[in-house]
Amino acid sequence: MTSRGEAGDMQRERLVVIVVYDGVQMLDVVGPAEVFATAARHLVDGGGYRVRIVSGDGQSVRSDSGLRLDVDGPLAEQVDPVDTVLVAGGRGCHVAAESAELLAALDDVGRCARRRGSVCTGAFVIAAAGWLTGRAATTHWMAGGRLAREHPDVRVSPDRIFIQDGDVFTSGGASAGMDLALALVEADHDAALARGVARELVLFLQRPGSQSQFSARMEHAIPAKSPLRTVIDEVVADPAADHRLSVMAERARISERHLGRLFAEQMHTTPGRFVERVRVDFACGHLEQTDLGHAAIAARSGFGNEETMRRAFARVLDLSPAEYRRRFQTTRRIPAQHQEKR
Repeated sequence: MTSRGEAGDMQRERLVVIVVYDGVQMLDVVGPAEVFATAARHLVDGGGYRVRIVSGDGQSVRSDSGLRLDVDGPLAEQVDPVDTVLVAGGRGCHVAAESAELLAALDDVGRCARRRGSVCTGAFVIAAAGWLTGRAATTHWMAGGRLAREHPDVRVSPDRIFIQDGDVFTSGGASAGMDLALALVEADHDAALARGVARELVLFLQRPGSQSQFSARMEHAIPAKSPLRTVIDEVVADPAADHRLSVMAERARISERHLGRLFAEQMHTTPGRFVERVRVDFACGHLEQTDLGHAAIAARSGFGNEETMRRAFARVLDLSPAEYRRRFQTTRRIPAQHQEKR
């Protein structure tokens, strides 16, 4: 088989293999597949994508929602050069992670693919396959603690949309798999294509969530080498950290004036407003999904106190935190005493 790194160069059409199993989550499969398929339609001059859905034994699978999913064949019989292999997540991930047949096939295909990765809790499967040993990774925020306990050799960061460590990519919750797919399309081509795909699919790229599961840096077509990349990723990864203008400028190794100019030109906002929006979205996730009090949420989100958070909500959402919680809090929230400390 072809060695890693050569597969993508040998074919203009990149083959993306998505691995499924009984109990897979459909959005983990369909979301990334639609992103790659849409990108292929945009690429009229070739260099597109072809998606194959495979299972360990080549048999159709039943998703965790009860829907039956046909596959293109068994993973072990994948003979075409693979550019990207992604393992989807779902409630069946832990059983899949114990399948010697599946793990052996992943080892074989993974060694030949240009890049490898997972969507959501698919991280448990690729960790069992040894792909994450000694690497940084993310998964669904509710599963981060378990992944860290079961695989102490993995540096788990459950507050990220997606993480790249070498040629291995992991993404957060199911819809974050689409963010990952968009980022891979951008890396293969350019930000303009990724933006076009997002527009066609009508993706809401600023999703609230305590895992910061929205692609703030994908909201605008930021050039690949822009100093904003590092700054934006750090704000999204840890909203409560020190993100004063002077600190962000030092991280980017540019002047404060230049940083402000880049935000205006590439993000159409100011650094301060961007940080405020990220913190509001982060707080929204806690208001929706936890029983934490407003003071605790304000502290975790970087506002410092409830009044500062209330004013930010009024500016960004025209709602108070209390009003937001009344409207959007899920009935399956996580009690504060059961949350892992962030």
